[in-house]
Amino acid sequence: MEPIFDTELAETNRLNAFKTARPGADFLLNIAAEEIADRLAVVERQFSDAAELYGTTGASARAVMATGKVDRIYRVETAVDFGAPAEDLRVAPLEFPGLEDQSLNLVVSPLALHLINDTPGFFIQVRRALKPDGLFLAAIPGSGTLSELRECLLTAETEIYGGASPRVIPFADVRDVGGLLQRAGFALPVVDQENYTVRYDTLFDLMADLKAMGMANPLLGRPKRPVSRAFFLRAAELYAERFSDPDGRIRATFSIIYVSGWAPHESQQKPLRPGSAKTRLADALNTEEIKLKR
Repeated sequence: MEPIFDTELAETNRLNAFKTARPGADFLLNIAAEEIADRLAVVERQFSDAAELYGTTGASARAVMATGKVDRIYRVETAVDFGAPAEDLRVAPLEFPGLEDQSLNLVVSPLALHLINDTPGFFIQVRRALKPDGLFLAAIPGSGTLSELRECLLTAETEIYGGASPRVIPFADVRDVGGLLQRAGFALPVVDQENYTVRYDTLFDLMADLKAMGMANPLLGRPKRPVSRAFFLRAAELYAERFSDPDGRIRATFSIIYVSGWAPHESQQKPLRPGSAKTRLADALNTEEIKLKR
């Protein structure tokens, strides 16, 4: 698989953002943490051993512990700097969390898997780390995220330089993520997507927030040449023309894919064989069955 991300740069971006944290810039992490905790809260079982993978602030680890469904949790991060005093934090590179096989009942990952080159391989690592009937919950930025910014940067660069470079990373489609879960061997996969619209005064405020989130461009194919001030001014102008509200503020879309999948276990519900139903759909709907001519 040809890598598309500079993983070392992605790790550096995340760490720099964490060290220079701007108040409020972690709002997406907090949204993902709350959503993951809400989904865990409705699961009727207790999880003895859990891990949070690359959660930056640890908000998801704290949120799942607050549900009362988890006995113990440790965090995996790319540097010790992400840890709080007395916190159980283990250091591992972004692509390889170093989880022991069948050692966990629960794994959560908030807003980091969009930076993984080998997503199928990462999912397999997580599935192998889960004990039978263990649960994986993740939040992944998906297609549609920053679509407005992508469009305006591409248009401005084409106008000024006669060509375009990748300035916003590609995000996965919800259907593709579901397929990857099945490919990795997860049972009962569930994948859905939520869109969040965030408003900013200008494109420059949005880009400052993205940097504060550690979402600066980590693509291996990112443009190396510097761009002029005119490029960003034109992009900001296009953004205001195309994606602003009546009050002049611009909109930015963040599409988050929420994922759940279970390590296989014999107790789990199995799909019925085709033709094995004992009740006709027409009877259940209290209607007349109309046979189609062949």
